[in-house]
Amino acid sequence: MKKIKNICCLGAGYVGGPTMSVIALKCPDIKVTVVDLNADRIDAWNDDNLENLPVYEPGLAEVVEQARGKNLFFSTDVDGAIAAADMIFIAVNTPTKTYGEGKGMAADLKFVELCARQIASVATNDKIIVEKSTLPVRTAETLQTILDSNGNGVNFEVLSNPEFLAEGTAIEDLFEADRVLIGGKQTPSGQEAIQALVDVYAHWLSPSQILTTNVWSSELSKLTANAFLAQRISSINALSALCEVTEADVDEVAHAIGTDSRIGPKFLKASVGFGGSCFQKDILNLVYLCRYFNLPEVANYWEQVIIMNDHQKYRFAKNIISTLFNTVNGKKIAFLGWAFKKDTNDTRESAAIYVAEYLIEDGAEIHVYDPKVSATKVRADLSYLWELKGLTEDKITKKLAQVFVYDDPMAATHNSHAIAILTEWDEFKTYDWKSIYENMYKPAFVFDGRNILDATVMKSIGFQFKGIGKG
Repeated sequence: MKKIKNICCLGAGYVGGPTMSVIALKCPDIKVTVVDLNADRIDAWNDDNLENLPVYEPGLAEVVEQARGKNLFFSTDVDGAIAAADMIFIAVNTPTKTYGEGKGMAADLKFVELCARQIASVATNDKIIVEKSTLPVRTAETLQTILDSNGNGVNFEVLSNPEFLAEGTAIEDLFEADRVLIGGKQTPSGQEAIQALVDVYAHWLSPSQILTTNVWSSELSKLTANAFLAQRISSINALSALCEVTEADVDEVAHAIGTDSRIGPKFLKASVGFGGSCFQKDILNLVYLCRYFNLPEVANYWEQVIIMNDHQKYRFAKNIISTLFNTVNGKKIAFLGWAFKKDTNDTRESAAIYVAEYLIEDGAEIHVYDPKVSATKVRADLSYLWELKGLTEDKITKKLAQVFVYDDPMAATHNSHAIAILTEWDEFKTYDWKSIYENMYKPAFVFDGRNILDATVMKSIGFQFKGIGKG
C-alpha cells in the first residue's frame, strides 16, 4: 500500500492554504508544500507577522505558526514541488466563465487544465492527483485524459476530494469534519489511491467521517450540497418579503419551521442575500450541466435559487432608495461590512458589491467600513463588476469617485443619511449607537441586512430602523 510522504498543493488561496496547513499540523510525518505563481501571495504566507496572512480565518494563524518551517512550506517553485510530491492537490480558482460557450454559467477550467499539463510535463514517477477545487462533474475524466496524453509514461490516479468548508469556520470544519468525501476509480490502482488519501485524513478523523464513492458521485455531491444550502437561504429570503407586507416576523417563522425535525434550523437566517465563492458558482454550474444534458426543467428549477438571491439584493437596495424619500443622489450611505460573511476577508459575490452598485447608479456616496477588507479590495470588486458590464475606464473612475473606505467605523458613519449593515460582524453589535445617531443626519435610518441588531433598542435611540423580513 502506497504511503504518502510528500504532498504538493497547487494554489495558495482560501482552500489550499487552510486545508494544507491543517494536514501539515495533523500529519507531522508528511512534508506539505503549497505553491502558487503569485509571489506576493506566497510572501504573505511566509510573513513573520501572522496578521498579514492573505487569508483571514479564525484559528488559521495559530495552525500556520505551529507547522510552518517544520513540515509546512509555501513556495513559488511549482516544478520542484510537483517533482518531489507523491500526492498533488489541485486547489486553483475555477471561476464562472465570462466569455464564450457557457458564459455566465459554466466553470472556467483553464487554470485546472494548465495545472494538469504542468504536472504531466514535470512528473517522472507515479502521482496521485486530487481535485480540491470546485469542479463540474466529469472533470476527473478530463484531467485523466490530459495527464495520460502528455505524461512521461508514468501512472496518474485522479481522485475527487471536494472541500465542504464554510468560510469563517474553516479550521474548525477541518478539525471536526462532518465528512470527508473521496471519489476514485473502482480499479485496483484507483482503490489503492483512495486508501492512500484515506490514510492521510485518518491521522485525525474517524472512519465514520471519511466517505468513499466513485469519482462522479463525489464531484456531483459538492455541487448538490451547495445547491441545497443556497436553496434554503433563497427560500427563507423569498418569505421575508411576504413577512414584511403581512407584518409577520421572519425570525419567528424560521424558528417555528426550524423546530420541525424534518426541516431543521440551519440556513434559515433571512438576509440581504448569500455570497461567497461557492454557492452561486456551483448552482450556475449545475444549471449549465442540466441544460447541456437537455434537462431544461431541472435547470430552470435550480436557476430560480439564483434569481431569488439577486432579487433579494435588489429589493434591499430599492428599499433604501424608496425609504430615503425616493432618492439617494448625493446622500452618504454608510456600509458596515463588505465581506460576504463574518470572520473572513473573502468578498467574492458579496451582497455588498451589488447593493453598492444599485445605490451608486442612483447617485449615492458609499462609505465603507469592514474590519478585514481593504480599500483596494473594495474598489477592485466594483471595478471588476463594471468591467464585466462593459463600462469604459473613464466611467469606472467616475463611479469610484462615489466610494470611500475607512479604517474607523465612526468616521464611516459620521454625517451619514443612512447605515446599511451588509456583513454580520459581531463587533457591530457593540458600537456606541447613541453616539452614531447623534452624528447622523435626521431622520437617521438603519437598514439591517443581517438582522443582528435589536430593533427595539435602536428605535428607542431614535433610529428609523428596518430589518429583513420584519413587518
